[in-house]
Amino acid sequence: MADILWKMRAMLSSDHSSVVPINLFVALLCACIVIGHLLEEQRWMNESITALAVGLCTGVVILLTTGGKSSHLLVFSEDLFFIYLLPPIIFNAGFQVKKKQFFRNFMTIMLFGAVGTLISTATISIGATHFFKKMNISSLRVGDYLAIGAIFSATDSVCTLQVLNQDETPLLYSLVFGEGVVNDATSVVLFHAIQSIDLSHINSSTAAEFLGNFLYLFISSTILGVVTGLLSAYIIKKLYFGRHSTDREVALMILMAYLSYMLAELFYLSAILTVFFCGIVMSHYTWHNVTESSRITTKHAFATWSFVAEIFIFLYVGMDALDIEKWKVVSDSPGTSIMVSSILLGLVLVGRAAFVFPLSFLSNLTKKFQYEKIGIKQQVTIWWAGLMRGAVSMALAYNQFTRSGHTHLHGNAIMITSTITVVLFSTVVFGLITKPLVRILLPSQKHTASMLSSEPSSPKSFAVPLLIRQDSEDDQASNDVPHRTSLRMFLSTPSHTVHHYWRKFDNSFMRPVFGGRGFVPFVPCSPTDQTVQQWQ
Repeated sequence: MADILWKMRAMLSSDHSSVVPINLFVALLCACIVIGHLLEEQRWMNESITALAVGLCTGVVILLTTGGKSSHLLVFSEDLFFIYLLPPIIFNAGFQVKKKQFFRNFMTIMLFGAVGTLISTATISIGATHFFKKMNISSLRVGDYLAIGAIFSATDSVCTLQVLNQDETPLLYSLVFGEGVVNDATSVVLFHAIQSIDLSHINSSTAAEFLGNFLYLFISSTILGVVTGLLSAYIIKKLYFGRHSTDREVALMILMAYLSYMLAELFYLSAILTVFFCGIVMSHYTWHNVTESSRITTKHAFATWSFVAEIFIFLYVGMDALDIEKWKVVSDSPGTSIMVSSILLGLVLVGRAAFVFPLSFLSNLTKKFQYEKIGIKQQVTIWWAGLMRGAVSMALAYNQFTRSGHTHLHGNAIMITSTITVVLFSTVVFGLITKPLVRILLPSQKHTASMLSSEPSSPKSFAVPLLIRQDSEDDQASNDVPHRTSLRMFLSTPSHTVHHYWRKFDNSFMRPVFGGRGFVPFVPCSPTDQTVQQWQ
């Protein structure tokens, strides 16, 4: 009897009580995966919406069992999000990207992802300043209004990508996917640039300092990611880890990917941008230097890690939406909270439209073939895909409007609750409408898919195409380009020229040093032995 009482006391101790929420949260993650699988054929309730729904239901149960004191199992932590959950999601986005489609549409993606984010941020910031000052929302400063623009410019296109078919609409899928990642990185860079400058005295020098900080963070973060990826490729190529242990080369790839993110945090750079380009470089060089079994392992390991992290984030967002502490602060003015959320949703719609349609028109001026142009239906789909807000917006809002993890200030509490409302509404409502909208606007286009086939030489495919054939096709395409107008030549020629000369530079200098497809090191008795002899 004494032993039983002792065990019961041990279960109720502080050390063991922390294990109970973790067990429940892991069980909820498993439930989200199972429910998502059962709803796979419907494609209406994807994993993001499923995790949100499960989180909301769990939050209601916890509220009832705790007497309205708490609604979540774990306390939100920015370190948990930015250090542990976000890196695998962004890295896998770069690692799995279809590089040919991404860089073929690189100028359009950068127009939407970088320039478009700047336009959206400015639009939302100006609108928030105009409306919120009239509503007399206290404790909001100039930096807060600029931060609001960056927070609500960060898109979450996961829901749309889950219903888009990259074989039927490769151009649209490439634009939505690439623009979504670049948009998140640009939003975070803008957010940190806003926080790093003194906004008490705004003048021309402040604007120049802001632009300088933005360019510094953007360029430095990209370079750091590329250098880290090349270093991993060089080490694995020279040391031939596959001769003795495939575990070592898999571990090194994972650790080097995570190191790139942490180095960016150490040097106060944009870790999202760094780890994204590190993923692209690793998939282009490092992934081809490891053994075949390691390729399969890393491909599925990164994808699984990213998948679980996404479910974790949306599950927590669903539970945190019912956090009673934040809602108590704004309970005296529910009309204000609803009005702020409605204004922010309207600004998101307007801010998105302010750059998608004008920049699409500008991009179409650079295209020679009709199938390369972005039609009005595709523009509407791209506009709709960027309306959903997710975990990045949540994390940035917590960073800007919390003080030591609490939201005692009325204005801060309103912004946090409004951000939660916008994320929930946009993810659920816009996400549910996405599939029928895509079916109506974008019927099957098999002829377009054949013209714009996706790249086979990425971690998503194990086919190894002939380099000579691809190069000859590029040369033929460049010779068949007709005479263009001065504007079209100015805008479109550089992207094709850069891609053409980059392939030659890559095959002549980069791949012999860092490895890659066609330059896999010879490792006797390894799974890559026959593959190397076949393609070299």
